[in-house]
Amino acid sequence: MFNGYFDNAATSFPKPAAVSLAMRRYIDETGGPYGRSAYARAFQASSDVEHVRERMAGILGASAEKIVFCQNATQGINTVLNGLALEGKRVLVSPLEHNAVMRPLHMLKKKFDLTWDMLPHFNDGLVDIAAVPGALTTDTALVIINHQSNVNGLVQPIREIKKAAGKIPVLVDGAQSCGHLDLRLEEWNIDYFAFTGHKGLLGPTGTGGLYLRDPGTVSALINGGTGSRSDSFEMPDFLPDKFEAGTLNMAGILGLGAAVGNPPRPQYTDNDLLALINEIKNIPSLSVLYARDPANQGPVFSFTHSTKAPAMIAADLWERHGVETRAGLHCSPLAHTTLGSFPQGSVRIAPSPYHSSGDFKHLLTAIEQVCAA
Repeated sequence: MFNGYFDNAATSFPKPAAVSLAMRRYIDETGGPYGRSAYARAFQASSDVEHVRERMAGILGASAEKIVFCQNATQGINTVLNGLALEGKRVLVSPLEHNAVMRPLHMLKKKFDLTWDMLPHFNDGLVDIAAVPGALTTDTALVIINHQSNVNGLVQPIREIKKAAGKIPVLVDGAQSCGHLDLRLEEWNIDYFAFTGHKGLLGPTGTGGLYLRDPGTVSALINGGTGSRSDSFEMPDFLPDKFEAGTLNMAGILGLGAAVGNPPRPQYTDNDLLALINEIKNIPSLSVLYARDPANQGPVFSFTHSTKAPAMIAADLWERHGVETRAGLHCSPLAHTTLGSFPQGSVRIAPSPYHSSGDFKHLLTAIEQVCAA
């Protein structure tokens, strides 16, 4: 049966069967709060959450003690940007940033004296590492990197960028990369890494987290009850409590734990993906947005047509062939500006591990027929 869902950069589907089972088990059987009460059900719930935190530590290549749960990568990014002392400072961003980064920066720029500039880069958005040191100034306080673009799938070399940035902290938006790429955050000295649970990790929506190499550098975004230090109006200064105010999304976190506990093996290969991109590049009137170096290509790419609007193509793909994609700007106007596809945007293709080379052939035929009509 053809798997026509190619919108996994928005949210993954299907989920592993274990995800809904784990969520239902918590709702129907375990129940109980995290970190607040002293009875068996509460102990079990707290233990289960910490088990998921340990699993995420293995995926991130980081200490579990420095990972906090959020509702998504956007919350993690906002926590860092609002929690650092950025007034009067300069921020450098990659040319493929999502609005999860650009809108908070825009808000902070209106709020107080903050400036941002783009890092030197090549045509496909790849950061020019050799030029990074020269872009740093005395007032540069932060470098922000979109690890894997949600428009052309380009993977930035965050380890090398961090080396080039030296002592300047680096915040990585890992919304698209986490679950797809090998990560060794502590080894690479990454300062902050925000991730979401519902994309590459195949978990439920409303889950995500933030890794902080030095949690003391960031103040809390949300203040409230934690179950600890309840005699004080001040937020605790230790993790995870400092950044986990209020009740956690228990069912979602346990669903995430089930997703990452036994991830599916991809049914397609990297070569299958690259072959699909090359085939689409050969279709007349189409321009493909992708990473120029195949080694930098993640499982996302998009395309534009010389005359047809992306929304029309996406509608035809769905109505005529059952292919589900996303058209438009993908919440990334900066990326589309960099890649020359602003303001019309593009049609995005984002497979999951559940796609096969046969699904790719079906997709290619659909695109050929829609774009030739």
